[in-house]
Amino acid sequence: MVTVLTETSATDLAGRPGGLHSNDELWLSASDTAAITGWSMKPEGFCKDDVCVPTPSGEADRFVKDDAINVSAFWELMGKPAVRSEAADIWLLGEGADLRNDASLSLEAPDFTLPDLDGKLHSLSDFRGKRVLLITWASW
Repeated sequence: MVTVLTETSATDLAGRPGGLHSNDELWLSASDTAAITGWSMKPEGFCKDDVCVPTPSGEADRFVKDDAINVSAFWELMGKPAVRSEAADIWLLGEGADLRNDASLSLEAPDFTLPDLDGKLHSLSDFRGKRVLLITWASW
Protein backbone atom coordinates (compact mmCIF):
# COMPACT_ATOMS: atom_id res chain seq x y z
CA MET A 1 0.00 0.00 0.00
CA VAL A 2 1.14 3.55 -0.76
CA THR A 3 -0.22 6.67 0.96
CA VAL A 4 -0.09 9.97 -0.93
CA LEU A 5 -0.44 13.16 1.13
CA THR A 6 -1.22 16.56 -0.37
CA GLU A 7 -2.15 19.90 1.17
CA THR A 8 -5.81 18.87 1.11
CA SER A 9 -5.98 15.07 1.24
CA ALA A 10 -4.53 11.72 2.23
CA THR A 11 -5.11 8.86 -0.21
CA ASP A 12 -4.29 5.19 0.31
CA LEU A 13 -3.61 3.19 -2.85
CA ALA A 14 -3.46 -0.60 -2.81
CA GLY A 15 -0.27 -2.18 -4.18
CA ARG A 16 2.31 -0.25 -6.13
CA PRO A 17 0.38 2.30 -8.21
CA GLY A 18 1.10 2.90 -11.85
CA GLY A 19 2.48 -0.58 -12.40
CA LEU A 20 6.04 0.73 -12.06
CA HIS A 21 8.21 -0.08 -9.09
CA SER A 22 10.69 2.51 -7.89
CA ASN A 23 11.42 3.68 -4.37
CA ASP A 24 12.84 6.94 -5.73
CA GLU A 25 9.88 7.92 -7.90
CA LEU A 26 6.11 8.04 -7.44
CA TRP A 27 4.41 6.58 -10.50
CA LEU A 28 0.61 6.81 -10.51
CA SER A 29 -1.99 5.92 -13.08
CA ALA A 30 -3.39 8.88 -14.99
CA SER A 31 -6.76 8.52 -13.22
CA ASP A 32 -5.17 8.32 -9.73
CA THR A 33 -2.98 11.34 -10.54
CA ALA A 34 -5.98 13.43 -11.57
CA ALA A 35 -8.06 12.33 -8.57
CA ILE A 36 -5.29 13.00 -6.02
CA THR A 37 -3.60 16.11 -7.41
CA GLY A 38 -6.04 17.67 -9.87
CA TRP A 39 -3.28 17.52 -12.52
CA SER A 40 -3.65 15.40 -15.67
CA MET A 41 -1.73 14.58 -18.84
CA LYS A 42 -2.77 16.38 -22.01
CA PRO A 43 -0.97 16.70 -25.36
CA GLU A 44 0.48 20.03 -24.20
CA GLY A 45 1.88 18.54 -20.96
CA PHE A 46 0.99 18.04 -17.30
CA CYS A 47 -2.01 20.34 -16.79
CA LYS A 48 -4.32 21.73 -14.12
CA ASP A 49 -7.02 24.13 -15.30
CA ASP A 50 -5.29 26.58 -17.69
CA VAL A 51 -1.76 25.90 -16.42
CA CYS A 52 0.38 23.31 -18.24
CA VAL A 53 3.93 22.12 -17.59
CA PRO A 54 5.39 20.70 -20.80
CA THR A 55 7.35 17.46 -20.73
CA PRO A 56 11.02 18.39 -21.20
CA SER A 57 12.18 17.72 -24.74
CA GLY A 58 13.68 14.26 -25.18
CA GLU A 59 12.71 13.15 -21.64
CA ALA A 60 9.17 11.89 -22.19
CA ASP A 61 10.00 8.37 -20.90
CA ARG A 62 11.21 9.83 -17.61
CA PHE A 63 7.78 11.41 -17.02
CA VAL A 64 5.20 9.23 -18.79
CA LYS A 65 5.07 5.51 -19.63
CA ASP A 66 1.86 4.07 -21.03
CA ASP A 67 -0.88 5.10 -18.54
CA ALA A 68 1.58 5.86 -15.71
CA ILE A 69 2.78 9.33 -14.73
CA ASN A 70 5.93 10.03 -12.74
CA VAL A 71 4.21 12.45 -10.40
CA SER A 72 7.31 13.02 -8.24
CA ALA A 73 9.35 14.09 -11.29
CA PHE A 74 6.65 16.52 -12.48
CA TRP A 75 6.27 17.85 -8.93
CA GLU A 76 9.98 18.60 -8.72
CA LEU A 77 9.94 20.09 -12.24
CA MET A 78 7.32 22.57 -10.96
CA GLY A 79 9.57 23.52 -8.02
CA LYS A 80 7.43 21.74 -5.45
CA PRO A 81 8.74 19.25 -2.89
CA ALA A 82 7.99 15.54 -3.34
CA VAL A 83 9.18 13.75 -0.21
CA ARG A 84 8.93 10.05 0.61
CA SER A 85 9.38 7.84 3.63
CA GLU A 86 12.41 5.55 3.68
CA ALA A 87 10.28 2.59 2.57
CA ALA A 88 8.59 4.78 -0.10
CA ASP A 89 5.18 3.77 1.22
CA ILE A 90 4.26 7.35 2.17
CA TRP A 91 4.69 10.30 -0.19
CA LEU A 92 4.10 14.00 0.49
CA LEU A 93 3.40 16.25 -2.48
CA GLY A 94 3.91 19.72 -1.02
CA GLU A 95 3.22 23.21 -2.24
CA GLY A 96 6.02 25.33 -3.63
CA ALA A 97 7.82 27.90 -1.52
CA ASP A 98 6.60 30.77 -3.73
CA LEU A 99 2.94 29.99 -3.03
CA ARG A 100 3.55 29.68 0.73
CA ASN A 101 5.60 32.90 0.72
CA ASP A 102 2.88 34.81 -1.15
CA ALA A 103 0.27 33.61 1.38
CA SER A 104 2.48 34.70 4.30
CA LEU A 105 3.11 38.13 2.81
CA SER A 106 -0.61 38.79 2.36
CA LEU A 107 -1.11 38.55 6.15
CA GLU A 108 -4.55 37.12 5.43
CA ALA A 109 -5.45 33.92 7.24
CA PRO A 110 -7.42 31.33 5.30
CA ASP A 111 -11.04 30.99 6.34
CA PHE A 112 -11.88 28.09 8.63
CA THR A 113 -14.80 26.99 10.82
CA LEU A 114 -14.53 25.53 14.32
CA PRO A 115 -17.05 24.72 17.05
CA ASP A 116 -17.07 26.53 20.39
CA LEU A 117 -17.46 24.66 23.70
CA ASP A 118 -21.24 24.52 23.18
CA GLY A 119 -20.89 23.08 19.66
CA LYS A 120 -21.92 26.26 17.83
CA LEU A 121 -19.88 26.74 14.64
CA HIS A 122 -17.90 29.94 14.10
CA SER A 123 -16.01 30.91 10.95
CA LEU A 124 -13.08 33.29 10.87
CA SER A 125 -14.86 35.21 8.10
CA ASP A 126 -17.70 35.97 10.58
CA PHE A 127 -15.28 38.32 12.33
CA ARG A 128 -13.96 40.13 9.24
CA GLY A 129 -12.99 43.69 10.11
CA LYS A 130 -12.75 42.88 13.82
CA ARG A 131 -9.71 42.03 15.87
CA VAL A 132 -9.47 38.34 16.71
CA LEU A 133 -7.28 36.60 19.26
CA LEU A 134 -6.94 32.94 18.36
CA ILE A 135 -5.41 30.63 20.95
CA THR A 136 -4.62 27.09 19.82
CA TRP A 137 -3.74 24.00 21.75
CA ALA A 138 -2.81 20.46 20.79
CA SER A 139 -2.35 17.39 22.93
CA TRP A 140 0.69 16.15 21.08
